[in-house]
Amino acid sequence: MLINELVKLSGVSARTLRYYDEIGLLMPSTIAENGYRKYSQKDIDRLQQILFYRELDFKLEEIKKLLDHPDYEVKEELKKQFELLLKKRRHIDDLLKTIEQTIQTMEGELKMTNEQKFDVFKNNLIEENEKSYGEEIRNKYGEAKVEASNKKFKEMTEEQYNAMQQLEQQLFERLKEAMASGDVTSDVAMEAAELHKRWLSFSWAKYTPEAHIGLAQMYVSDERFTAYYDDRVGPGATQFLHDVIVAYAANK
Repeated sequence: MLINELVKLSGVSARTLRYYDEIGLLMPSTIAENGYRKYSQKDIDRLQQILFYRELDFKLEEIKKLLDHPDYEVKEELKKQFELLLKKRRHIDDLLKTIEQTIQTMEGELKMTNEQKFDVFKNNLIEENEKSYGEEIRNKYGEAKVEASNKKFKEMTEEQYNAMQQLEQQLFERLKEAMASGDVTSDVAMEAAELHKRWLSFSWAKYTPEAHIGLAQMYVSDERFTAYYDDRVGPGATQFLHDVIVAYAANK
């Protein structure tokens, strides 16, 4: 199949297909002497897989890594994608329901509690955490602790939820200040660790210094966790936070 035929079939632009070729995400099986790209059935199926992952908001480099993995099995991955899309659909349905109820409340037909107004957002955060980190945190802390944490988060009031978001922003600011000094035992570093502890306590059923250190170790050992703080505070922020937490917990 030539590139213009694949464009017509898939709806993906020729420019995008050429870019996928450049980055090694989707390369045509053959290129004719005249330079025309020719895509095989295998290439067409791979494009479908790419588009599935794009619908799930995967980055292109993540998709390439998945599709090129030697253990990648199409049928099993389709099953996973199916479940993820079902969750996405449920979230959209919940959003639509919440918007409808909010309109009905404004029109006096219904009365929503403040907690109900935020349920859909909290449930989505839990689902996102489960998708990204569920297996790791269950292996480390156990099913009971994770479920207790999710339950506490779901029962959070609007005021608590807002306070948690504000607290995290304060944590980012203090962590950046502490990094500027480079001292993991400074007063501002200890304040950052305390803010992190208070932030965790919004969802953790019980705090312990050992669990705090364990979480910090997970931050630096998993690139997905590392990216969270490095992207928001600066390169090296996750490792610095880990060292600050270890110093803080040692005094508890």
